[in-house]
Amino acid sequence: MIAKIGRGSKIYGALLYNHSKVLQDNGQILYMSNMLETPDGNYTTGQLFASFIPNLAVNKKTEKTAIHISLNPDPDDIVSDEDFINIANEYMTKMGYGNQPYVVFKHNDIDRTHIHIVSTTVDENGIKISDVFEKKRSMEICRYIEKKYQLTPADQKISAEIRFTFTPVDYNKGNIKSQIAAVVRYLPEYYSFQNLGSYNALLSLFNINAEHIKKDFKGAIKEGLVYSALDDDGSKIGNPFKASLFGKQAGLIALRSHFEKSKAVNTEIKAKTSEIISSALTITTNEKDFTSYLIEHLINTIIRRNEQGRLYGITFIDHNTGHVFNGSHLGKQFSANIFHELFSGQNINENLKTDLLAFPKAPLSNTKSLKEDLHPLFDFMLSNGNMISDWGLLDLLLLEGMGEDPEEQLFEFNMKKKKKRRKKLE
Repeated sequence: MIAKIGRGSKIYGALLYNHSKVLQDNGQILYMSNMLETPDGNYTTGQLFASFIPNLAVNKKTEKTAIHISLNPDPDDIVSDEDFINIANEYMTKMGYGNQPYVVFKHNDIDRTHIHIVSTTVDENGIKISDVFEKKRSMEICRYIEKKYQLTPADQKISAEIRFTFTPVDYNKGNIKSQIAAVVRYLPEYYSFQNLGSYNALLSLFNINAEHIKKDFKGAIKEGLVYSALDDDGSKIGNPFKASLFGKQAGLIALRSHFEKSKAVNTEIKAKTSEIISSALTITTNEKDFTSYLIEHLINTIIRRNEQGRLYGITFIDHNTGHVFNGSHLGKQFSANIFHELFSGQNINENLKTDLLAFPKAPLSNTKSLKEDLHPLFDFMLSNGNMISDWGLLDLLLLEGMGEDPEEQLFEFNMKKKKKRRKKLE
């Protein structure tokens, strides 16, 4: 069993991420400990959040008050709900969170059924719960749980390699060649993309670029790819690496074969992606809201503009289905020209208006994945066009994404007022 621990400043964001799975029938609330319960057993995100308010209200000085843990048995292990609950309780108790309010979510949107636990790092007295040697203790607890519940032991070496595999390239960490290799060797196993442009859109989430190179060698034209790391602005940094360094699967011949296979797209898959994008267009009025809506529905948007600021290309990376689509691949109503006019506030022509009127009028209530074999770490690979970390969407919600939530804003406002009153009394 592999445990993954994330920390952030916004519990509401972690609850929202998990509760949205429940609303989409991709998950369920499996268990709650020291939480406020409702008569009918149904909850809103706000109702779940209310259980953490007493701890947060007395917080002394802890910044990262949210802790989000995922416990992942081997895909071949069959774990009952009762065992999942017992595993969660044992893990939380041994980690020092047994007396905390926490909620256990079970995710079943992929074959690898697993649980997520959301809690707070602040106890009832406002003191931070110790995280000394947290990773070491977590690994020891996982080994104990594996033996007790007869789960498949996790190979620690393989686990470490997997954790490294799907993270964005960080130039400052060094070992750039290995970081790039860990991504480009495996992406074609999980995503379909139809050309080099689509491939680069996907690679940009990992701070990587692939460039097609042609050279004259003794009178013959030789073709190949070179890979480069990208900085935070999307510019190439450091020396490029030949594709041959990363194996045949990262080379031009293998990728061209992958491009051709990717062109045979199931109609249902295209329709699913198109419907979500259409819904985004009907309920949002600007680029920021549009891209944020798609992130919530597990789609990244990569937009390309020229030096004059004109939008000339748009690509959608649908993590629900594992497909990368240029806008025009989905239909003329999703071409770059349409989005340029929409996002720049121009008046669109009558033909475009007709196309837009054909879009669905309400957001989708269910975005259940058509691709059930997504790699475990891709659960969290979502952000505003660029990964913040391997937690992706969850980091966005834990750290930034819920800053405008009305319930949380009200709570923060009330807390600030209480602190001001205390200072005046002092």
